[in-house]
Formats: sequence, C-alpha cells, structure tokens
Amino acid sequence: MSRRSRRGRRAMADMNVVPYIDVMLVLLVIFMVTAPMMQSGVELDLPNADTTPLVNDSESSAVIISVSESGEYFVGDSDALTREALAELMDEELADSKTKPVYIRADKEVAYGFLMQAMAAAQKSGATNIGLMADPEALNN
Repeated sequence: MSRRSRRGRRAMADMNVVPYIDVMLVLLVIFMVTAPMMQSGVELDLPNADTTPLVNDSESSAVIISVSESGEYFVGDSDALTREALAELMDEELADSKTKPVYIRADKEVAYGFLMQAMAAAQKSGATNIGLMADPEALNN
C-alpha cells in the first residue's frame, strides 16, 4: 500500500451537529405551541364588576388566593388546601413582608363563608393590603 491510500482512510474527528440543531428547533417549536395551553391555576368563573385594573406598587409579588365553588383554596400553583393549611401557607408567604398585597379570586357561585375564611386567613397572617378580583374581560362583551 502506498502512503497516499493510508492518508485517505484517516478517521474523521469532526462531529456533525446538524441533526442536533434540527431536533433542538423542533423542540423549540413544540414548546412555543404548547406553552400557552399549559396555564396553571384553577379555572374560576369570576364575577363581573366595573373596576379598574389592579396595580402592584410593592417590590414583592402579590399572593393570589383562589377559592373554588366547592370551597377549596389554592395559592398560586398549589394543590387544594384546607382552611388550616391555607392559614399556615399564608403565614409563610407573608413572613418576610406584611405589606405584600393579597388578592382573592373567588368563583361567582362560591358561598360567602368560604370567601370570608380566605380573607380571615390573610388578615390573621398580618396582611394589610387585601383585595378582591373580578373579571374585567366579561365587561367588554
């Protein structure tokens, strides 16, 4: 064998990254399409009210308590909470700042007592800024 034929069979050390880029772009498109569908939280039918949008003036993010029609409590992306678990979670959420706003989203069919228990849990934890949320989109229809 000549020297020239040995050099021609040398192994290629470069890795072909084109298939990896293709897979990455496909995954990016899939995540972009599915992300809006993956809204977390509780589906509630909020009451309609002629209100102005809420503005968070504090540096910290607001705590949002959701109350379902069946009386279950949710804070952010949490699972269903009992009244006692809600009180404990509110103590944790408001431990660093009592001025953090607390907004309560309640289904329009929820019993008044469940709404008041959510407000009481926030107030007992030291919340000084408690507000109720309504559905402003329904007003434009």
